[in-house]
Amino acid sequence: MIPLHSHPSGRHFLQIPGPTNVPDRVLRAIDNVTIDHRGPEFGELGKSVLAGMKKVFKTKADVVIYPASGTGAWEAALVNTLSSGDHVLMVETGHFATLWKKMASKLGLQVEFMAGDWRHGIDAAQIEARLKADTAHQIKAVCAVHNETATGVTSNIAAVRKAIDSSGHPALLLVDTISSLGSMDYRHDEWGVDVTVAGSQKGLMLPPGLSFNAISAKALAASGSATLQRSYWDWKEMLAINPTGYFPYTPATNLLYGLHEALEMLFAEGLDNVFSRHDRFGEATRRAVRAWGLEILCLNPDEYSSALTAVVMPDGHSADAFRKTVLTHFNMSLGQGLSKLSDKVFRIGHLGDLNELTLCGTLAGVEMGLEMSAIPHKKGGVQAAMDYLSESSTAALTRAA
Repeated sequence: MIPLHSHPSGRHFLQIPGPTNVPDRVLRAIDNVTIDHRGPEFGELGKSVLAGMKKVFKTKADVVIYPASGTGAWEAALVNTLSSGDHVLMVETGHFATLWKKMASKLGLQVEFMAGDWRHGIDAAQIEARLKADTAHQIKAVCAVHNETATGVTSNIAAVRKAIDSSGHPALLLVDTISSLGSMDYRHDEWGVDVTVAGSQKGLMLPPGLSFNAISAKALAASGSATLQRSYWDWKEMLAINPTGYFPYTPATNLLYGLHEALEMLFAEGLDNVFSRHDRFGEATRRAVRAWGLEILCLNPDEYSSALTAVVMPDGHSADAFRKTVLTHFNMSLGQGLSKLSDKVFRIGHLGDLNELTLCGTLAGVEMGLEMSAIPHKKGGVQAAMDYLSESSTAALTRAA
């Protein structure tokens, strides 16, 4: 562990799957003077970031912003749409799907948790079959994690929506995009999502502290009859004042400055270009892992995450000891294995504010750490990633010409 009073030379490589590195220009925006959250300047800021978030969610629907972590956005999604005793259908895609399930149970919901192996995404056919069997329509919502941060597995949300529609079931669709929004293509309206949950500390390139709900008309209608207790999380209070750019309670003013700057960065690059960049970096990372002779946790190439890659540690070797070596010697943080994956995997975050050089530095730190830790592997992972990045950059330039 690096003590707080230590100041290693060079920058710290924060390559966990979130919080991600915060760009300097976003930090400078957060450093702005705090203003009156009831004054005219703040009203313009509020309207701007709310409109900007609609573009990121790809929705014309309502969006609300809470001073909270993504966990708060989960709770807001549940308490605004459901009533005590309601049945919800969830899929065990990983650690965070499991945490969402635990929250739903604590809130008094009846959760049916479809078992999973943490190496595959949601099977839409299973969702469709279960909903067809629910002829009484007891299930009120299907809750899905778009990109499972613990495993590096992405689920096909469009397929889940199609499954719900094909079953003829009226269940709501609630989706967690905490580690995908702003890094991977996501379409709230087109995919027919009723509530999308997000957080600030990953693809949006901010510190933790802001969370989001994008709300369909169907979800808003459901909130009128939902009876789970809510006060702080109540959409009604937020939506009544948000059109003016203001909030019903004191907002995280300076984080909203940062959000405004982060949105400017995303739109200047172009969302499609942002997604393409993340796709390239994900593929480059996977090529490095394969060249090292290590195993990618996600088993289905169609479900590979463009935000992170979880790497399985060879039998008999500790992922946590390896991560400690990398942190101590190279001042780089890699993501740990969570719950049932504890000490079995390490996670490489390749999302947010990073470029080719950042990624290559990250992979170099991993390769040197593997050697220093005497982890069985082959050399050449960094070179494999570099070769791919060079080839893909050349191809992109050729297309542009």
